[in-house]
Amino acid sequence: MFSTVKEKNWSVEENSKLSLRLTYMFSYNLFQFCCHTWILANTIARFLTFGRDALADTFHSVGFVMSLCQLLTILELFHIADGIEKAKLLPRFVQVLEKNLLLILIIVLEEIQSKPAVCLVFFFWNIQDLLRYPHELLCTLNSPFVATLWARYTLWIPVYVASVATEGVTMYQALLHVDPNGPYSHLHLPSVLMAFSPLLAVGAAVAVWQLLKERQQHLDRWSKKLKRK
Repeated sequence: MFSTVKEKNWSVEENSKLSLRLTYMFSYNLFQFCCHTWILANTIARFLTFGRDALADTFHSVGFVMSLCQLLTILELFHIADGIEKAKLLPRFVQVLEKNLLLILIIVLEEIQSKPAVCLVFFFWNIQDLLRYPHELLCTLNSPFVATLWARYTLWIPVYVASVATEGVTMYQALLHVDPNGPYSHLHLPSVLMAFSPLLAVGAAVAVWQLLKERQQHLDRWSKKLKRK
């Protein structure tokens, strides 16, 4: 009898932990989805209102929210490591690292904040996340939808490649504006940028390769699920 009570207590505790994890993941994905929806809507509205002039002010209008969202993506590495999110750690690590490093670069170098490339980077980042977080949100509810699954693992990859290419253009423009004798000369930014560029390309290639494998696994699993029905 004591053993039965102990098992019941253990079961209740496990269910409580599972419920807390699901609530946390749902809240996290919903927060990211809402923030990126706001950023994209704000960017499009400003462009329709002010035209090309809005491109120069994109960072100042949405930069804080974008920085907050990208900073919080570091938590996703712990989600995967802890097992509460089923994904490959390596591609997610590459994505989180490249975005946060580039964002730090944009914040440090005010000269490139008004460049159209920065607006394009933010646009592609938002499209990526608006393709990903709705699927993650439905997965926490255990009700994934085939359209969001396809968007997450098929349409997301070319958007990611386009964003990496835009990031490369942004880093090149940053390299042109770096002053070797400027306030950040101790960071050796030109050398850092030149070293990071090939690492970005290699990291993106590895990430795409891993994502293609992950895509195949998820689509195969979905096909098997449909056949059982």
